Amino acid sequence: MAIWEFEGKRPTIGKGSFVFPTADVIGDVIIGEDCYIGPGARVRGDYGSIRIGNGSAIEENVVVHARPNDKTVIGDHVTVGHGAIIHNATVRDWAVLGMGSIVSDWAVVGEWAVIGEGALVKNKQEIPPGKIAVGIPAKVIADVSGEYMEQWTHFKKVYVDLANRRYPITLKRID
Repeated sequence: MAIWEFEGKRPTIGKGSFVFPTADVIGDVIIGEDCYIGPGARVRGDYGSIRIGNGSAIEENVVVHARPNDKTVIGDHVTVGHGAIIHNATVRDWAVLGMGSIVSDWAVVGEWAVIGEGALVKNKQEIPPGKIAVGIPAKVIADVSGEYMEQWTHFKKVYVDLANRRYPITLKRID
């Protein structure tokens, strides 16, 4: 894995977390326990701070960054889909960000909120807890159901299992 110190700031990676060898984690970054950081992910705490809570999955090619002297915060048990971008924003616990979605500066995604694939949560926009938002810009279209929460609670455990059991034990480079 590529863990980089920058200007004296070193990332901290919690117990049971797995950072894929082709991911980059740079500078002022704290990753909680039991997290999955997928191939090609870029978590850049170079001139801002990044905080990722426990049990969160940052999938392939996700970019996480923050503005100078500011912070991006991703809560516990958050799933960030392939190719998503989070920039200087807050994503609360249990949220799901769809593939290719963007959460822009000072936006807030509420607890158990869902951002659809390719959606844009624009600058300073807030998506309330338990709501589903889609489109450009993101618009709330529905409530998250109890069935959805139950299903995604299971999916989130799959990534914890990948992070602290399956990848560390069975991943082998073969070139």
